[in-house]
Amino acid sequence: MQFDKPAGTNPIDRLKVVGQPILRIDGQLKTTGQAMYAYEWHDPKTRYAYGYPVGSAIAKGSIKSIDTSMARKAPGVLAVVTALDVGERAKGKFNTVRLFGGRQIQHYHQAIAVVVAETFEQARAAAALVQVDYSEEQGSFALGKAMDTATKPETGDPDSSAGDFDAAFKAAPVTCEETYTTPDQSHAMMEPHASIAAWDGDDLSLWTSSQMIDWLRSDLATTLDINKEKIHLMSPFIGGGFGGKLFLRADAVLAAFGAKAAKRPVKVALPRPFVINNTTHRPATIQRVRIGAQSDGRITAIGHESWSGDQAGGQLEAAVLQTRLLYAGENRMTAMRLATLDLPEGNAMRAPGEAPGLMALEVAMDEMAEKLGIDPIAFRIINDTQVDPENPERPFSHRDLVGCLKLGAERFGWGKRGAPGSRREGNWLIGMGVAAAFRNNMVLPSGARVRLDDQGIVTVETDMTDIGTGSYTIIAQTAAEMMGVTIDKVGVQLGDSRFPVSAGSGGQFGANSSTSGVYAACVKLRDAIAQKLGFNSEDVVFENGQVLSGNRSVSLAEAAGPEGLLAEDTMQWGNLTETHQQSTFGAHFVEVGVDVATGETRIRRMLAVCAAGRILNPVTARSQVIGAMTMGVGGALSEELAVDTRRGFFVNHDLAGYEVAVHADVPHQEVIFMDETDPMSSPMKAKGIGELGLCGVSAAIANAIHNASGVRVRHYPITLEKLLDGLPDVA
Repeated sequence: MQFDKPAGTNPIDRLKVVGQPILRIDGQLKTTGQAMYAYEWHDPKTRYAYGYPVGSAIAKGSIKSIDTSMARKAPGVLAVVTALDVGERAKGKFNTVRLFGGRQIQHYHQAIAVVVAETFEQARAAAALVQVDYSEEQGSFALGKAMDTATKPETGDPDSSAGDFDAAFKAAPVTCEETYTTPDQSHAMMEPHASIAAWDGDDLSLWTSSQMIDWLRSDLATTLDINKEKIHLMSPFIGGGFGGKLFLRADAVLAAFGAKAAKRPVKVALPRPFVINNTTHRPATIQRVRIGAQSDGRITAIGHESWSGDQAGGQLEAAVLQTRLLYAGENRMTAMRLATLDLPEGNAMRAPGEAPGLMALEVAMDEMAEKLGIDPIAFRIINDTQVDPENPERPFSHRDLVGCLKLGAERFGWGKRGAPGSRREGNWLIGMGVAAAFRNNMVLPSGARVRLDDQGIVTVETDMTDIGTGSYTIIAQTAAEMMGVTIDKVGVQLGDSRFPVSAGSGGQFGANSSTSGVYAACVKLRDAIAQKLGFNSEDVVFENGQVLSGNRSVSLAEAAGPEGLLAEDTMQWGNLTETHQQSTFGAHFVEVGVDVATGETRIRRMLAVCAAGRILNPVTARSQVIGAMTMGVGGALSEELAVDTRRGFFVNHDLAGYEVAVHADVPHQEVIFMDETDPMSSPMKAKGIGELGLCGVSAAIANAIHNASGVRVRHYPITLEKLLDGLPDVA
């Protein structure tokens, strides 16, 4: 099916199942421990072996030799495979560095061997016996020192401009120019990267934890140098990813090579230090924001520059993209530069670009509002736009940032916010902060297969994944709505490469794209049923398990017959994303307390107001938003990968040293969804929500801290030592 014109009225609009607060259909499996995650897959008849990775002890250089003799003699060892054994391998399309193979070392903990043994403990002990002789080279590990050598990438649209920014900024009566920094951050998902590989001749079965089935399968085939059709990949449940499992990683490659060498199915789970140093992370940024405005608050010049780092051939952390679209301003410029660093690979992490970009822009907007003497919400509303500011002939498909700000201000009690440092409760300085939320709406082709059996049961098959987001449930709701049945009459099977290729989970495109693919398959199934029954497909109605046309009524079970019916289709996308800017919007409100003596910051309450098209399930959507808000708390107050700039690795490479926000850090959260649809986004009239909930949160916290204490911090995370010097004197 081709979606190339705005959606009209369709069966989804009935909202009998879609849009309803239905609890997760996979919830019982997860709460009872029956959901089978990658490493837990178990066949009692199979003797599994265990692989343990060996990572490089240097960050840059080459391997002179690897001595595995002691490891091979260790108890229980079945095989040892080294990077020298497999030789240099072709990189997958989505990999910046080699995952395994060859002499060159590109980053610390790059996989250089895997030891396979009868037990995990034996594999781990033997891995410590592998001796490696390196030729070490000096690396570059600090973004600040590499800024001067950063270059403009040839791809990725790094720069944009409109009008004459320099002249307008110079002429503006009120200006703000500041530099902000965000640190390297880890996905820190609960489930580590893990895979089980089993060979049957030249055919490989892989149970793995992957957000994108087809991407991983394709890149694994490239790395192993085998036909993609020889790989059967399964990932029915995923314990979190946040972008860290979008692409093929070392666990799958090591499991495949280890299983081939040991002639046994092999399990490999990356230890937590490998998850942080071997896989990917959100790169640090240095950002310069300049805003010029008239005294009435109208922005006349806005500029945003960003520097980030990655391995050679890597990609930008696109921190300026929201600045191109979020606020009006006739004269504009954005620029991004990329420095080559020898740290582990930088790549997508939840809301890549917008998350760190808004950590700077939305603080700059607050600083500018303060200089103007205008309320921060009023300043943002003055500069709202309904068209792409860089291309005014291109309107937004639907935009209600102003509605989010106004409703949030009313619900949060924004009118009680005082001047910085003016509100105190005992030893706590109390403040409120706000930030706009923005994330572009993206769609990808997505396929599904729908079966109808002689019991009236509808089964959906698609390689879409569920990373804890509720994909099982919203896909079931879509099929139930389209076929006119209750949700208990729908079965959903996900995460299997034998199923039609879906959009996968990532980039906030998964829910809207995958349900649209199910919609397309159901349209084809409805047509097949109508044709079989001799009904006019234009006036046929599917409801209550019946197919109705005029005064005729046939049950779905009867329509399916003994052999059942099957339909498959893929939703393809036209050019509506080109003719109209499609984005999601929101407003984050935060109240904090700052200890007047220690600078300790505590979140008191949080509110998110989101405008993201039709909400397919308010329960699972709320879960996505509150999880993202919690992630924003960590990003603002504690999350930072500490870089050893001598040796080139992340020092705090576990969940004890890398501090994420926990339940006690977030006492009260509220989420409001604006009642809206966007017919230009898809037949579902929905958009994404999972990343919007993060965008702007950290800035709202930074702004609240300033309102509480009077101290402006521009370098994240906002730890207490950055506040102490600016706090009031305490007797």
